[in-house]
Amino acid sequence: MGTQLALIVEDNQDLALLFAMTLETAGFLTEISADGHEAIRRLQAVTPNVVLLDLHLPGLPGEEVLRYIRNEVRLAHTRVIVVTADARAAGLIEGDADLTLIKPVSMEQLRELTVRLSAKPSGP
Repeated sequence: MGTQLALIVEDNQDLALLFAMTLETAGFLTEISADGHEAIRRLQAVTPNVVLLDLHLPGLPGEEVLRYIRNEVRLAHTRVIVVTADARAAGLIEGDADLTLIKPVSMEQLRELTVRLSAKPSGP
């Protein structure tokens, strides 16, 4: 099947590294983008299996990155996990995200994320 790629779009470097370690534990190669414009550039070049997406990003908001992903046919199978401290904003985009984690993210949530991502998907 090959190695799966996870793109982490998070401007808090400590959180981004924590997410990267979690996803690497689940068997993913990881890349980190610290702002929305950088994320769009990477998404134009790669097709990640998973995008871990903060909504409040410098340059371009996470909602715009999510809209780009959902409108790009090549990224139709990319799972998007939104990570935000803004529960109201998370509620507004809930139908477009595959999973939402509210900051602060607990170790239990990270373990659950690892288990979910490690499991083989049962369908498209």
